[in-house]
Amino acid sequence: QVQLVESGGGLVQAGGSLRLSCAASGRTFSGYAMGWFRQAPGKEREFVAAIIWSGRSTTYADSVKGRFTISRDNAKNTGYLQMNSLKPEDTAVYYCAADPGLATVIRGRADAWGQGTLVTVSS
Repeated sequence: QVQLVESGGGLVQAGGSLRLSCAASGRTFSGYAMGWFRQAPGKEREFVAAIIWSGRSTTYADSVKGRFTISRDNAKNTGYLQMNSLKPEDTAVYYCAADPGLATVIRGRADAWGQGTLVTVSS
């Protein structure tokens, strides 16, 4: 099983940008689809974005489409989430997830999850 560690969260003003990273170890990261989820205070965890093992196909939640970009560098065993035009409603703990199956990732049933990184967007 792959182990995941997120980084890059922080406090940013509305309209600003952040890039989250997800460092993988333990297994061959290139064999895994990867995704990002978020959980705001008092709300359920929700899907944000996912990317297949090769990086050639991505999918996004409607709420972030056009503002967020998911990518990966398999040589570095790292995935990324570039977040632009941030809004206060993007405030949440962001988690990365990985699984051999893309559909499993999107459904939130991935085998591996990171510990989360907090993103706070001030108005």
